[in-house]
Amino acid sequence: MNAFPAERTLVPEHLDTMPPDAPEARASRRDLRRINAMMLQSRILAGLMKAHVPEPPRRIVEFGCGDGLTTHAVLRRLAPAWPGGTLTLVDAQPVVLERAIDALAVLGWTVEIVTADVLDWLPVAGTHDLAIANLFLHHFDGADLYRLLNGVAAGCETFVAAEPRRSRFAAMAAGSLRAIGANAVTRHDAVVSVKAGFRGGELAASWPGLVLVDAACGPFTHAFVGRTRAPLHVGDPDVQRDEMERR
Repeated sequence: MNAFPAERTLVPEHLDTMPPDAPEARASRRDLRRINAMMLQSRILAGLMKAHVPEPPRRIVEFGCGDGLTTHAVLRRLAPAWPGGTLTLVDAQPVVLERAIDALAVLGWTVEIVTADVLDWLPVAGTHDLAIANLFLHHFDGADLYRLLNGVAAGCETFVAAEPRRSRFAAMAAGSLRAIGANAVTRHDAVVSVKAGFRGGELAASWPGLVLVDAACGPFTHAFVGRTRAPLHVGDPDVQRDEMERR
């Protein structure tokens, strides 16, 4: 099962190239909300944030936020321990829903929406206590992934991500989404997302700081948590272990 596939392969996802108002795109985003729920993404992200963010953040940025509803589901799990602050939602398409903004406001979050390519926006992003990404990093490979992670690290204290897990079982599940009524866009994108997903050590290799988590989390998700304090030699597990023991 672990032999599938040995290397990450990136294929363009249909949803990324479609007009956001196209009926198929709207339907696919509805599918993604159900898939996020089935993958337990909000629970996984909230658990990672609770375990590895030492103090409630006042400034959060999310990359590839989509419609914002999963973001709300995550922060709702952390309320009232996290009383709110400023939340910057970044996506290349203007698809954040007003009901997501309203629901986040109830939790105490003032929402700033940025419609931009993340790689273009990072140089002017400013600083944040926490950066998060949900099913987003797998869109990048090679130099772009390195540039993205180093740009994120330059402006935040902690970074938490939940990505597709690259495994045969996850691929089989992605190939079965017709059973829940997912449309053709979603079915295509789910399969290619798994093939572009991650295994242990692959994200750590491009992160310029302390790696706390880089491992499978459940049957479908690969979790990553990195900190930017006390930079390490990238990809050196002995240095990472020594630093964690000193902390």
